[in-house]
Amino acid sequence: MTSSSAGTARRGDRSPLLVAVAVAVAVPGLVLHIAGISLSHPVDALLYGVAIVGAAFLLSWAAEAAQVDISAGLAIALLALVAVLPEYAVDFVFTIQGGEAYAQYGPTCLPPGSTEQSPCGLALANMTGANRILVGVGWALVVLLAAIRLRRGGADAGQEGGAGTSHREGHATRVTLQRTDAVPLVFLLLATVYSLTLPLRVSITLVDTVVLVGIFVLYSIRVAKAPAEDPDLIGPSAWVGRMDAGKRRTGYIGFFVVAAVIIVLCAEPFADSLVQTGTELGISQFFLVQWLAPLASEAPELLVAGLYAWRLKTTDALATLVSSKVNQWSLLVGTLPIVFALSAGSLNGLPVDTVQREELLITAAQSLFAVALLVTLSITVWGALSLLGLFVAQFVLAATLPPPLQELELLILSGVYLGAAIVLFVRQRHALVRLVRDGLRTPYAQLTETAGSSTK
Repeated sequence: MTSSSAGTARRGDRSPLLVAVAVAVAVPGLVLHIAGISLSHPVDALLYGVAIVGAAFLLSWAAEAAQVDISAGLAIALLALVAVLPEYAVDFVFTIQGGEAYAQYGPTCLPPGSTEQSPCGLALANMTGANRILVGVGWALVVLLAAIRLRRGGADAGQEGGAGTSHREGHATRVTLQRTDAVPLVFLLLATVYSLTLPLRVSITLVDTVVLVGIFVLYSIRVAKAPAEDPDLIGPSAWVGRMDAGKRRTGYIGFFVVAAVIIVLCAEPFADSLVQTGTELGISQFFLVQWLAPLASEAPELLVAGLYAWRLKTTDALATLVSSKVNQWSLLVGTLPIVFALSAGSLNGLPVDTVQREELLITAAQSLFAVALLVTLSITVWGALSLLGLFVAQFVLAATLPPPLQELELLILSGVYLGAAIVLFVRQRHALVRLVRDGLRTPYAQLTETAGSSTK
């Protein structure tokens, strides 16, 4: 990583160009904010959203390049935090707006007689949408891309990603994780089981903060014990990683600083423009905030995972997405009550209305089903299709069911997720016990040793 040629781009390396593009796409949004210009709400939302995407790529490359200088465990925790930083920024903006509305209007967060979408509900909508996209699209994307790659490239393609990451069994493709990946899966399971209680509440409080942030802290302590290993970097992160130590550290710290500035300046106007766009175009604000805004913040992570999957680095791709899900479902959810309390001046907690109870339920149910699919540390293309199919089904059912059943749509899908998860856990109960033991107790040295032998 630090040879005499480090710090110079390899012949044909387009990494400097990619970095320049990531910065360049953020410039229009920065200009709008600094100059106080507004073109139109839809255009503003687009430019601010693209700026956040560019910043997210910079963050991703910086976090990966930093792995050259820090331990594997710390790198995992850093990547998990950095990967969803844009999502934090956008969701915190909606939460602050919800807190300010709560301080002014009380638990409804709306003036009397108003028919607008509650700002408090938008904060939760953004969070639940991001979580469901990450699993329903991201996890499925990794497996399906690997299946396409294997089908096109056959045995030769299978060698590219290394043994044990993805392989074909007859006409099926199976992606296999390392035994060390039991750690994030178990902590995701803990956060998910606790989150199943959230739909029963009238608010998400600081008590939930203690539990969920506590789960993330314990997860970080656990992964910090992972042994150091050489990172497998690609693209701009590899370009920075090959530099001499001084230039390398300056490079990825510079990426962090530039990305942070972009996000801080663009997150709030992006959220505001998005809500105003919904009002002007007659599109539901709830829909835009729940699905379009998370797509902007999650896009870089999904693209990087897709690139890894196409190169058949499927273990790396899926493990990264699992770790990010742990982060979003523990630290992100757990910090929302803190942000809300500071902006609302109240310790009553972030209100949860009927609609948000259903959204929280289906998000937690999807998470439980996803863990159940990976309880054996492997997932087939059929498992990936079930994740993607059930994710798409919520939109299909909403458009096709008669009005009386539309109100029950999320409850029906939640029941399907939960029922399927219970069946899988019962059928794979011995694997579940082994997963919990490995995730919580088995020393990392033993997990690493077994993982190494299982891929030979």
